Amino acid sequence: MPIGLLALALGGFGIGLTEFGIVGLLPQVAGDFGVTETVAGYLVSVYALSVAVGAIGLTAAIPRFDRKKVLLSLMILFILGNLISAIAQAYGVMMLGRVVAALCHGAFFGVGSVVAADLVAPNRRASAIALMFGGLTVANVLGVPLGTLLGQQLGWRSTFWAITVIGVVTLVGIQLLVPPQPAAAETSLRRELGAFREPQVWVSAAVTVLAYGGMFGAFTYIAFTLTEVSGFATSSVPWLLMLFGAGMVIGNFVGGKAADRSLNKSLIVTLVLLNAVLVLFALTAESKIMTIVSLLLMGSVGLAGAPGLQLRIMAFAHAAPTMASGVNIAAFNVGNAIGAWLGGLALAAGLGFVSPLWVGAAITVAGTLVLLAGTAKAHGRVPEHHAEDAPVPTGIS
Repeated sequence: MPIGLLALALGGFGIGLTEFGIVGLLPQVAGDFGVTETVAGYLVSVYALSVAVGAIGLTAAIPRFDRKKVLLSLMILFILGNLISAIAQAYGVMMLGRVVAALCHGAFFGVGSVVAADLVAPNRRASAIALMFGGLTVANVLGVPLGTLLGQQLGWRSTFWAITVIGVVTLVGIQLLVPPQPAAAETSLRRELGAFREPQVWVSAAVTVLAYGGMFGAFTYIAFTLTEVSGFATSSVPWLLMLFGAGMVIGNFVGGKAADRSLNKSLIVTLVLLNAVLVLFALTAESKIMTIVSLLLMGSVGLAGAPGLQLRIMAFAHAAPTMASGVNIAAFNVGNAIGAWLGGLALAAGLGFVSPLWVGAAITVAGTLVLLAGTAKAHGRVPEHHAEDAPVPTGIS
């Protein structure tokens, strides 16, 4: 794999830590600002909505710019947002920092997916995307648990100071390791928007919203589930999150290789397994042993479909992959926001700390049904292959 992919993975690590690192710190953040668990959860859901805005708005504004310069500019925005969060003295300022950092998130992964896929041969594109997303999963294995531990020992602000430093290192890494990535001469906003005349682009986005809305909806309040239902001590949460993240690393790379072999089959299997794991977790959350098993399984299938979903939407939007890629990242985070919001409603309604798992399972079932219907409708169709235009697979199986 080209060394430039490491810089993209580093960026994915920093962004993943920003998005998910706060999950293990929500109890401390809620206590510090004097807000309820549900209100603290808005720092997750509003971040996700801001990612969606940035993924679409910023991606629409950059189709003619050198993609490397775009990535560098986005990392500067990322650094600024986390710096604001680190020094925030009020909940509103903290929310502002989350919004600023989130604006770069979707566009970074959207543009980064296209860059990653352009750096390798056509039959390795899903694996290249998986490597970039690998930074996101490593953030869950090491970054989130260690960030939670750091926050517990030195205060939650220390975690955001650490993320700010990671952003600076990432900025340097992209400058040194990623080659220039000029946009194609024929690229235009009008051409990019034309990709959305393809119904399967909308199918892919809808599946992403629903499938990962379910997973992230369950994950947002997992710290409360672990301590209030499973009976683990607060000090155990970082290590349990590390177990979850280890599963994500495995699932992400296995999912990328599976998608390179058989895209739709791999996605269907992944979502069915995710449905089953969420239900299993909800039914057995009071058992510490089963909670550990469920966390590992949830992590293993939780992000396994991400490279395939990114590749699917880029394939059907072959003439305009950058915008479609950004929209799919937006879809991930719209799903994140919806899942966190619905999970918060379940908590506010007094349904207990297992209820986000049931909410997540219901949303994921809907995503599976949409994927099955879309796959049936697209049966036999193969997107055109334009190697000079976009990172497109030779076919969708």
